[in-house]
Amino acid sequence: MKAILRLIAFIFFVFLLGCKENVKKNSLTKLQGGVFGTTYSIIYNSDINYQSSIDSLFAEVNQSLSTYIPNSDISKINKGDTTIVVDDMFVEVFEKAKRIYIETDGYFDPTIGRLINAYGFGSGEEKKNLTPEEISSLMQNVGFDKVTLRDRKVFKDSDNIEFNVNAFAKGYGVDMVGRFLESKNIFDYLVEIGGEIRARGTKNGKLWKVAIEKPNVDGTRSIQKVIELNNESMATSGNYRKYKLNDQGKKIVHTVNPKTGLAQESNLLSVSVRLKGDCADVDAYATAFLAMGLERTKEFLSKHPELKVVLLFNNEANELVEFTN
Repeated sequence: MKAILRLIAFIFFVFLLGCKENVKKNSLTKLQGGVFGTTYSIIYNSDINYQSSIDSLFAEVNQSLSTYIPNSDISKINKGDTTIVVDDMFVEVFEKAKRIYIETDGYFDPTIGRLINAYGFGSGEEKKNLTPEEISSLMQNVGFDKVTLRDRKVFKDSDNIEFNVNAFAKGYGVDMVGRFLESKNIFDYLVEIGGEIRARGTKNGKLWKVAIEKPNVDGTRSIQKVIELNNESMATSGNYRKYKLNDQGKKIVHTVNPKTGLAQESNLLSVSVRLKGDCADVDAYATAFLAMGLERTKEFLSKHPELKVVLLFNNEANELVEFTN
């Protein structure tokens, strides 16, 4: 998923961490490393190091949901293994995806796995310069309404349907770490994986502050807005840097529109979504909104006031405009 550039993590933590002396003084523990093809940073109010437990948790998430691990549950299901009995993680992710698929009228759809592979953003074989006929053929096997989960087994209308939950896997991993910390009676923490964030409580008595990056296309980094997170999760997604060029020089972005099968930019450059809830949810919504575009997203938000956003786009004069609600 659903996904923000890793470079933004640096900007977030300019605000989050302060100096090392403060981290020690206030008994904050900071853990950093790599997971899910990106980096993570975890800060929590305790002097107990839970690194090994969190590493084990990441391994469980990967074994259930990673398409990059050949023997994971999701990989086996994608290969047509109908004997797999999925775990609680898979069930939760499946049910979340189904709900958001329905809410967004299919703009969030994890059954676009083969399209993602074909465009070169997945774990499968890339097809250069996809033709309209090839896209149409791949679209025949897209649609979350073509899959069901019964008795912890996945049933697909076609063996050619392939799941890819990477659009919100980082967000789900963030939630699992947050829930783990809460199980240890730690309620002041911030968990970040690849820019997706879950913040609870405070740091030194103040709300956690994070920054949203300006969508610069020249490779530079600058800050658009600073946000205080009040027991919220936040996810940001954008296509302004993560893209490919085909042989004709046409931009192919990593967000595939499940309604059209095209990997084209919408008029949104960057989408940041926050919610007093799970990070997986906002991660999925951010992906859906990029595909929806500005007007459909605004219409959706009018019916979902619980979602708070920062939408960045260019107006007709090519000036950067910010929309918030």
